[in-house]
Amino acid sequence: MKTTSYYPVVMTKDVAATAAFYQAHFRFEMVFESDWYVHLQSKEDEKVAIAVLDGEHETIPSVARGTAAGLILNFEVEDVDRVYDRLRGAGLPILKDICDEDFGQRHFITADPNGVLIDIIRPIPPSEEYAAQYAQSALPV
Repeated sequence: MKTTSYYPVVMTKDVAATAAFYQAHFRFEMVFESDWYVHLQSKEDEKVAIAVLDGEHETIPSVARGTAAGLILNFEVEDVDRVYDRLRGAGLPILKDICDEDFGQRHFITADPNGVLIDIIRPIPPSEEYAAQYAQSALPV
């Protein structure tokens, strides 16, 4: 299988509000909009996209309808401290305060209006213990 595109789809009860959240706080713009599905693309990188879908829509198998659960969206950014200050100032919930992790991340966790966790990350050098677990080509510097 050759993958030509990949993006998460957040199932929700409120498509418009969820799409507005990602537009307002994560610099996405709408490239397709209907009342049951919205496709958003990053204003900074056309390869970065996310979609929002009415979790009760008929295209979803009935056994899987509902809202997103058990999901974390990771956004790697250049300046995690600036994003932290901006989102905290905007009143988003901070579920994990900004910190440095031995495994090689400076990050914090917030959530969207559906409770989907959003982990904002800047890779940092890991501790010696964790550095040994990385493939050399993937080691954060």
